[in-house]
Amino acid sequence: MGLDTLHQLVRKTHGCSRGRVHRLMKQAKIQSCRKKAYRCTTNSKHDNPIAKNLLMRNFSCSAPNRIWVGDITYVPTGEGWLYVAIVKDLCTKKVAGYAFSKRIDSALTIAALKMAIRRQKPSAGCIFHSDRGVQYTSKAFRKVIAKHEIVQSMSRKGDPYDNAVAENFFSCLKCECVHLNHFLSRSSAQNEIFRYIEGFYNYCRPHSGIGWLAPKAFEKSFFINHHALSDTVA
Repeated sequence: MGLDTLHQLVRKTHGCSRGRVHRLMKQAKIQSCRKKAYRCTTNSKHDNPIAKNLLMRNFSCSAPNRIWVGDITYVPTGEGWLYVAIVKDLCTKKVAGYAFSKRIDSALTIAALKMAIRRQKPSAGCIFHSDRGVQYTSKAFRKVIAKHEIVQSMSRKGDPYDNAVAENFFSCLKCECVHLNHFLSRSSAQNEIFRYIEGFYNYCRPHSGIGWLAPKAFEKSFFINHHALSDTVA
């Protein structure tokens, strides 16, 4: 976790300045636990249909459940890799859906997408953006997309910056959770990542892009303000 994020977390209860947090971090030798990625999870060597890139690195969104991004990462455990797929809302920064598996296949990405759909109930036309990996281009995944009238978008070949928002979440996950633990089993890793998403990231972790609010707080504020504006207009 970086200086600014940590400052926003502690200032609400301790009223300290950014400079003080920085000084105390240096004194205690506190810094982010960042490591290089192990390997790429994208397998784009296939003949499946590729969707047009509808975002082109424009990651701004004015309302929840209009644009989602998705991606897959992997976590080392004593039993082998645990694969994690997520769906993140561009407006609220909330992780709307996620799934875990020891296999990196379309069943993993479908489970994460279905969770997001079940929770958020997006309207027709919601955009889902991902890389062009086989897990997102498969017939099974495209069938779910079509059933819920979601519009698919994909990054350009070999360009991770086209899906930077999803990559950013995984950077936070690795830095603030995974690299701080040694998981003996997939189930222990899954439980810890579940706690990170539901107990910290969505409900507590402040984000600069939404006024240093946590995703759930921003989402709640958005809908309260939206309903108040609708009542005023009516």
